Amino acid sequence: MSVKGVALYTFISENKEEISIQENEEVLIFDENSVDGWFRGENTRGERGLFPASYVKVIRTRSNSNVTDCSISPEGSLGNDSSYFLSTPNTSLNSGRIYDEDDYDDWDDWDDGSTVVEDGDNTRGPGANGHAYQTQLSNNPNVHYRSKSASGQDGMSSSRKGSVVGRNLNRFSSFVRSGVEAFVLGDVPMMAKIAESYTIEMGPLGPRWKENPQPFTCSIEDPTKQTKFKGIKTYISYRVTPSHTGNPVYRRYKHFDWLYNRLLHKFTVISVPHLPEKQATGRFEEDFIEKRKRRLILWMNHMTSHPVLSQYEGFEHFLMCTDDKQWKLGKRRAEKDEMVGAHFMLTLQIPSEHQDLQDVEERVDNFKTFAKKMDDSVMQLTHVASELVRKHLGGFRREFQRLGNSFQSISQSFTLDPPYKSDALNNAISHTGRTYENIGEMFAEQPKYDLFQMLDKLSLYQGLLANFPDIIHLQKDVNRLQQTRQTWI
Repeated sequence: MSVKGVALYTFISENKEEISIQENEEVLIFDENSVDGWFRGENTRGERGLFPASYVKVIRTRSNSNVTDCSISPEGSLGNDSSYFLSTPNTSLNSGRIYDEDDYDDWDDWDDGSTVVEDGDNTRGPGANGHAYQTQLSNNPNVHYRSKSASGQDGMSSSRKGSVVGRNLNRFSSFVRSGVEAFVLGDVPMMAKIAESYTIEMGPLGPRWKENPQPFTCSIEDPTKQTKFKGIKTYISYRVTPSHTGNPVYRRYKHFDWLYNRLLHKFTVISVPHLPEKQATGRFEEDFIEKRKRRLILWMNHMTSHPVLSQYEGFEHFLMCTDDKQWKLGKRRAEKDEMVGAHFMLTLQIPSEHQDLQDVEERVDNFKTFAKKMDDSVMQLTHVASELVRKHLGGFRREFQRLGNSFQSISQSFTLDPPYKSDALNNAISHTGRTYENIGEMFAEQPKYDLFQMLDKLSLYQGLLANFPDIIHLQKDVNRLQQTRQTWI
């Protein structure tokens, strides 16, 4: 049944299936049950299509009272009768195998060829930078959910505080799924007790994360091939030693992958660089093992030097736990962490200094320009360096070997004329040939001393830069929403 509504914010369509709505514009909603966080309806210009459910206040008059129910549809409201809902994502996103957490109880038996954190929670959807945003009923007694707006409350204020959008279909999806929009709109359930805290302070160049009061480093060494089940299961184990404990732990790549996905899931507004790439074949070749170790070291150096990521409880568990039973308990605790997505924003301690929105917007635009140029430059340098490595290992080496073989051939030809041969000359020519062959081998070895290290660092930069477009998009949407809210005040 069709219902009427009013637009809380301006929405500009970007796809043919969508329609634009203006702030305070009356709209006709064909069905008050949103589809993945979107309403289908008609604006005052007679245009029909989709618009975000969280941008509209549904006006539904109850027949037995004069009270107007200003809550959003059940899938878009924190103020539903008894629970906090998020619309179910498209099942195609979860059409693969659903993993129970007990599948990974034995952390030594994790499969090196698949992702650890896949699960059957269909309230979880991909968000900014591959981050996941999960909204579910909390079992924590300290979590209090807002009830439906009571009569006598301002209808507009109630609806603005009680709207949550599900999986979006366009550019707003990252903004919504990361939890940033819900936080800005005030749709995040308040918690009576928050155990963790991350501080943003004002530095000479603007806001920045407060440094970790207990900084540390971590080494990754001794990649060792190990087997289980009488050789059926083979994997590489790395010795990981944090400086603040000095006690080594042994981790497989799958453990790093688990940690990486936990970081993505929790810190939706922080750029977490990608792990070194996986490889289906040749995983136990010496060159690949060495390359992965170098890149894991760079990744770990970034984690330990980051003021926020280095203090994550799941990271500490990864670095310190040596007991199988305790590992499983800590793993489950990290995976049930409630302070993720929008709730992570509640852990932030922000500076009291006022930030001018126009100045913030200008800074974001400048950084966006820098990040784009940096990304293009890193990709270009990576391409040039990779091509040079290919030449060192192939073309240059091959050409010098051919030159050396040619000198060797001349030396051999002189030996076929015994009366006039000169051993000294033949030896000199042969030595020249071997020298050129050695030069070819030196060309092949040279990338180990410079180009490989440069490509490793560039790979880390690429992983960081790849996340910034989504994060910048979130920041710009926050600015836009804040400016809109200021007009209401």
